[in-house]
Amino acid sequence: MLPLVLALMLASETIESFGQKWKVPDAGDWVTRNGVLTMLVARPQEANPRYPTQYAILQDRDFDSFTLECEVKRDMGSLILVYNWRDTAHFNYVHLSVDSPEKQIVHNGIFHVYGSDRSRISKGIGAGSLPTAEWTKVKMDYDAKSGRIVVEVGGQRYPSLDAVDVSLTTGKVGLGSFFETAQFRNFKVTPR
Repeated sequence: MLPLVLALMLASETIESFGQKWKVPDAGDWVTRNGVLTMLVARPQEANPRYPTQYAILQDRDFDSFTLECEVKRDMGSLILVYNWRDTAHFNYVHLSVDSPEKQIVHNGIFHVYGSDRSRISKGIGAGSLPTAEWTKVKMDYDAKSGRIVVEVGGQRYPSLDAVDVSLTTGKVGLGSFFETAQFRNFKVTPR
């Protein structure tokens, strides 16, 4: 698996969106138009360990406690928000999906990647958080001291989008999808 991780790190490129620089695996897979960052190409990850690899990482700085706000639009069934990203094999992410976690346990939840397959760190209960393909407001609050992450989607909280993990307390943030395409606009991250 190490060669794949190394290849992804070496193959990264830079794009600009929301007035900031973002690191991506392939710049041709992304476009920014009229204030919308669009992931154009879904690249399914077949290799093991199983975790997302198709996302844009904000290069501004590492964050500990922060609030991330944006509007998201799924093109298919889901998308992700990355936080505490250290490298391609060490990060946490929020998976927002049309599916409930009860229907698909690896959807609609908060996950941890630490050099192996993703592992769920939130409860596997509740409804899907992206029932429509319309623009939806998302607010993610993270506290590094407690390790608590709480995500609101469309102004609503979900039990599957509330978790605690203290293994990674700081890192970069990002936007993307596990194996689909998505759109993002009105992105803002505020350190606390």
